[in-house]
Amino acid sequence: MGKVYLLGVGPGDPELVSLKAYRLINEADVLLVDRLVLGVKTLIPHDKKVIDIGKTSTLHKFSQDEINELMVELAAKYEKVVRLKGGDPFVFGRGGEEAVFLREHNIEFEIVPGITSAIAVPALFSIPLTYRGLSSSVTIITGHEQEMEPTQKNNKNKTKEQKEEAVDWGAIANLTGTIVILMGVGNLTKNIEKLLDHGKDAETPVAIIEKGFTEDARIVSGTLGEIVEVAMSEDVKQPAVIVIGDVVKIRAKLLQTDTLT
Repeated sequence: MGKVYLLGVGPGDPELVSLKAYRLINEADVLLVDRLVLGVKTLIPHDKKVIDIGKTSTLHKFSQDEINELMVELAAKYEKVVRLKGGDPFVFGRGGEEAVFLREHNIEFEIVPGITSAIAVPALFSIPLTYRGLSSSVTIITGHEQEMEPTQKNNKNKTKEQKEEAVDWGAIANLTGTIVILMGVGNLTKNIEKLLDHGKDAETPVAIIEKGFTEDARIVSGTLGEIVEVAMSEDVKQPAVIVIGDVVKIRAKLLQTDTLT
């Protein structure tokens, strides 16, 4: 029986891949590759067996259950199975679910961390997530979280309308630090409305960074009260990282050239 590596390769830039990840890519007998590994695909040797399991919001070549089963099947055939993931496996990468499934099926596995896009993409566009005097905390949430499963919080007998959301928007809105939303463009209007309804200041700075670490990367910005309109006007698409908080204002200072000597 082989071993499965849940391998994070960061935000898509091959130069941000760890040495360990690079080694395992080259040693792998078979690789299961996500869509958002982007330019890291260029590191995969041409003679490797590659299975594309990439997902979009509207198209899943494999369901998550099928991916889980596939890892088990491949571990029975190959010594080294690499599950190649964009970002970090344990930051909205289903890595925890997959690790539990592998453990339940007695498959040896190893987690290889990667740089999450929640940190790397804002940094690429000169936005620090923490800054003394502005933000001493960072909260990372998913923008398309489903309601809690019926077994959670004793809501087994509740209707869909009664089930609690997995994101406590009231608590999030009252945070004074930085908020980062991943996979949030599709529900942008809904999520921004929740923040505003729960008292988040409409003048809070917001940046949406689209397609980070690609040739088409760009940033649009505005206030919480206007960002939905701005995003619609600019036709912002997934994938994108949304940063909410005063740290967004630091970008302008970092881009100033008149203070350079």
